Amino acid sequence: MLVLFSTVSFTIEKHFCGDVLVNVSVYTEAQKCILEAFEAEQEVLTKKICCTDEIKIIQGQENLRLTTFEDFDFNKQLFIANIKLVFSDAFEGLREYVVPHKNYSPPNLVADIQVLDQVFII
Repeated sequence: MLVLFSTVSFTIEKHFCGDVLVNVSVYTEAQKCILEAFEAEQEVLTKKICCTDEIKIIQGQENLRLTTFEDFDFNKQLFIANIKLVFSDAFEGLREYVVPHKNYSPPNLVADIQVLDQVFII
């Protein structure tokens, strides 16, 4: 997962109308506000723009170094082998739980003894 997220590149585009954040978009273009069309008409007269776009590009890692198990020194190889042995049983399925009395039904109640003797747990 770390390698996947470190190599992904993406852009974050923010659209501000004045000082107010109107829309944030990842990978696609941010939607413009309603005043954008009106502002285009006013720009001709006032030469001032109220809405701004901010684009931030997050560049992923381009070059990765591939290493094999043989590239590690002996101590690292020993550590990896021990971790593999310790955790190899952790991801196996659970053993079947045996219930010895699964096929036996409880005895029929003749009378509710607690109600007859008026003994209740409080």
